[in-house]
Amino acid sequence: MSGETAVEEIPGVRATPLPGPERTRLLLWIALPVLVLNFAAPYLQLIVLPLNFFLKNRLHQSPDQVAMFGFLAAFPTYLGFLGGFVSDRWSPFGAGDRGHLVVFGLGAVAAYAALAFAPPTYGVLLAGGIVVGILLQFVTGAASGLATAIGRRHAMSGQMSTAMNTAIIVPAVACGSLGGLLAASIEDVPAAHALRSVFLIGAGLMVLVAAFGAFGPKRVFEDGATQPEAISSGRDFLRLLKWWPIYPALLIQLLWQFAPGAGVAMQFHLSNDIHASDGQVGMFYTIFYGGFIPMYGLYAWLAQRISLRPLVWIGGVLAVPQMASLLFIHSPSGALWAAVPMGLLGGIGQAAFTDLTIRSSPKGLEGTMMMLFLTMYWVANRVGDLWGADLYSHHGGFNAALLATIAVYAAILLVIPFVPKAITAGHDA
Repeated sequence: MSGETAVEEIPGVRATPLPGPERTRLLLWIALPVLVLNFAAPYLQLIVLPLNFFLKNRLHQSPDQVAMFGFLAAFPTYLGFLGGFVSDRWSPFGAGDRGHLVVFGLGAVAAYAALAFAPPTYGVLLAGGIVVGILLQFVTGAASGLATAIGRRHAMSGQMSTAMNTAIIVPAVACGSLGGLLAASIEDVPAAHALRSVFLIGAGLMVLVAAFGAFGPKRVFEDGATQPEAISSGRDFLRLLKWWPIYPALLIQLLWQFAPGAGVAMQFHLSNDIHASDGQVGMFYTIFYGGFIPMYGLYAWLAQRISLRPLVWIGGVLAVPQMASLLFIHSPSGALWAAVPMGLLGGIGQAAFTDLTIRSSPKGLEGTMMMLFLTMYWVANRVGDLWGADLYSHHGGFNAALLATIAVYAAILLVIPFVPKAITAGHDA
């Protein structure tokens, strides 16, 4: 299809497909800040694994307390949609998304640097994590809005889903091992200085995000620019609430990320019950997340040939048994083998549900919608952690948490029929 031909891939959005090389360049460029942000975020693996082990080993926190810390520290993500809404409605210094990346990116650099040299008490770590998290919501809102707008504008929402999810999963793959090794490397460092290197790494990564905002390619910011459809923030917010397609997409995301058998419950199960070392726990996450990557590649190929609706169904069906293999695992080596099918079974669902969210976004509110998508992730993830920690400690152990996760994933199949058919009718141009 010619790059000059406009099609309406998504209701209300005129899309102009691009030649393959141009698509690839745009996808790679927009994936870059997403990639770095997923290394740098204080609530993701590179930072959070050493932090959790510090809480567990140095501050002697229980599973419930570690889960509660994570729940409170991730508070900014529960309101992350406000960062997306601000990025859609406000342009710092008239620079649009560039301004958000630079201003809030540099703010995160300063916050991380301050945290690196502050005393690592429970209160300081919690307050510092919240401050960095608030700043990152504005940066993430800008990057996500750019990606969503470009995916819709050029009729490549499936390929953009693959690019974004790959940029998210590659740090998770790397940081499963890196975070575990980093946690192990600070075990013998005095507590007052143990986390300093971790937070300085976070600061350095945010310098790269700010630099992308200042010097990144003009084409990305031009193609990703959007204008609010309503003349006021209030009217735009009401327009979002009245847009029916967002609700099935967000509910699917809420269920998909509500996994009481993952997170803290799994980490303590691996460490305490089957006696995996810190490095083996990190390797488990590396293998698990690594299994998503080939499935993302498969999804990018399928998204250009099959309409979205069957892909959402396939992803939902495969998601249900994703974690079932852990019911039969009793050794560290067995856990590493179980991580392989877990990653493979989850890849299509993650890509399809992200694709659905990109297509379901109201025009002009792309950043808001994607940050709502991420808000659902964090709300579900942290509440699931709390429930999972309670089940693990007081109500049946890890198997109870795991069975609860399988039941929640099965509920996704009840939501898919409510997704509007017009949203899922076409495939990538």
